[in-house]
Amino acid sequence: MKCYFKTYGLLFLYTLKISAFTFGGGYVIVSLMKKQFVDKLGWLNDDEMLDFTAIAQSSPGAVAVNASILVGNKIGGIPGAVTAIIGTVLPPFVLLTAISYVYDIFISIKAIQYLFFGMQAGVIAVICDAVCGLFASVWKESRWLALAACVAAFVLVAFLSVNVILIVIAGIIYGILLYRRGDEKNHAA
Repeated sequence: MKCYFKTYGLLFLYTLKISAFTFGGGYVIVSLMKKQFVDKLGWLNDDEMLDFTAIAQSSPGAVAVNASILVGNKIGGIPGAVTAIIGTVLPPFVLLTAISYVYDIFISIKAIQYLFFGMQAGVIAVICDAVCGLFASVWKESRWLALAACVAAFVLVAFLSVNVILIVIAGIIYGILLYRRGDEKNHAA
């Protein structure tokens, strides 16, 4: 029982810390989750985090909360998911509640406006770091078809204005087909 308490306590503290000191939304938090839970602690592997990122992004709701649910569930089941959600949601809840009382004064301060403007560059850098890290893990495994699908999805969305929902549906179909093909190979062996 003590081991579970320690795991849940650490899960809560890490998600709280990541959420409290991260600006820029879910993708930034996902990259920091990868660094914490994959690179430092080894609680997850690169493939799991990549899958969780894809699921969190394609599920309704905030990416950070979706990723927390998936990571927490993998680490500690339903209690782990609840623990991770609380750790992730608590800092913005407290901050936004406090700011809502003084919003008009807060947003009119020029230093705050400049601070938020400057943080955008940092957010872009962290998101690029996450994309490069996930891309590198796929590259290492020589998953050329997956890399081609990623590049094709980017080109379709960025340059040809294809609806993202169609890309997500195509990705789901692609994943199901790959899974079935792999499952058939395992049963044949």
